[in-house]
Amino acid sequence: MLSIGEFSKICGVSTKTLRYYDEIGLIKPDEINPENGYRFYSINQLKKMLFINRMKSYQFSLEEIKTIVELEEDQLEEKLCSALNHKRKEIQVKIGTLEDTLKQINKDVLNIENGRSIMSIVDDIEVQLVETQPMNILYIRQMMTSDDYAQGYGAHFSRLYERIATENLTLLGMPITFYHSPEYNPAGNDTEFAIPIAEPVMGTREMPGGLCAKSVLKGPYSELTAVYARLREWIEDEKYELVKSPYEVYMTDPNQTDVPEGMITEVYFPVKKK
Repeated sequence: MLSIGEFSKICGVSTKTLRYYDEIGLIKPDEINPENGYRFYSINQLKKMLFINRMKSYQFSLEEIKTIVELEEDQLEEKLCSALNHKRKEIQVKIGTLEDTLKQINKDVLNIENGRSIMSIVDDIEVQLVETQPMNILYIRQMMTSDDYAQGYGAHFSRLYERIATENLTLLGMPITFYHSPEYNPAGNDTEFAIPIAEPVMGTREMPGGLCAKSVLKGPYSELTAVYARLREWIEDEKYELVKSPYEVYMTDPNQTDVPEGMITEVYFPVKKK
């Protein structure tokens, strides 16, 4: 048997943390002295503690780890493999986000060194006034949390494309996202995913045409906020007002673009003169 101090030293976990793990039922001491309350752990528990440490290093929550360690032996291998694959995808998304952030920092440093404003990207965005044509769109509309966006977009567009293929519908354009919420809310935003098709089947609606302020982003989606800011600024300066929900048209598939700079997104703000 190992005292809580010895167990703590070997595993690199504080005694305070070990007591907390005991409270939540993650790993309990094998023996507690009834006279003085001293806690003792068995040698066999070292592997379990090291496993918990490893899962924590993979960014699993304590609740997720507890679920895994409580699995029956015949379920452990399959469930653990599934959990690790899911976590790997989450981390890959985070790595991609961090890489995009690092590239943006490099651009900002270069701009500052060359005597340009860190926000010069907003001033460089071009805006044009265009007249769009009405179109028939197949759509899915629902509330999306900020956590849903990364994987939700692909899933919802996949559902729409699957229906188009299954029902042999006629594709007429690139995928579109409408943002109907009047303000951003991390808890949920009214978002509509749509694809233009020819047939007016169930689940379609007519998207009216009209006057729009339009900008084109050539780069990662993380820079879209700058495009939105520039469009809003232009609308105000030119004495227009927004009349319907803004929307984005994805001219390139991010899964088929080698570098973020190759991604092209058109942003439309339906407007009218004040």
